[in-house]
Amino acid sequence: MPSKSIDLSASLEDYIEAIYHIIVKKQVARSKDIAFRLKVSRASVTEALRALSKKGLINYAPYEPITLTNSGKKTAEDVIFRHDALKRFFTEVLGIDSKTAEEGACRVEHAAPPEVIARMISFIDFLQICPRGGNDMLQGFADYYKQGKTRSNCDDCISSCQFPTPPSKED
Repeated sequence: MPSKSIDLSASLEDYIEAIYHIIVKKQVARSKDIAFRLKVSRASVTEALRALSKKGLINYAPYEPITLTNSGKKTAEDVIFRHDALKRFFTEVLGIDSKTAEEGACRVEHAAPPEVIARMISFIDFLQICPRGGNDMLQGFADYYKQGKTRSNCDDCISSCQFPTPPSKED
């Protein structure tokens, strides 16, 4: 899993993420593209570009196309990874609609430590393979959230799970 290597403000993380996405689409980024994507002024973009350049994350010169350095690419990929993991958790585990999950991921991605994101991803993976979890459990949570109660007796549900038989001790 990627790890956060350079300390950036939430705002600069948004800029590096936007630059990455623009470069993927257009090969290079320009300040007007960044301003449009983030809905900010060109002056704000210029200030952010200078800060990112100072940190060695982008190649920037006024009126020239903007590209990511190797470190900038890794940093952007980390921000995107955290964002995508959070959105996945919000939609797949918590059953939050995609639009709300997107907004939540945008806010939380800047504050969540990498260990939290890694644990959330492991939890999603575990739920999908555990015989006591899976889609039935996720749907059960969704029902519980909507109705304030479980859809069946929990003891009945637990007793229907198949647990491996422990090996017997033979003397």
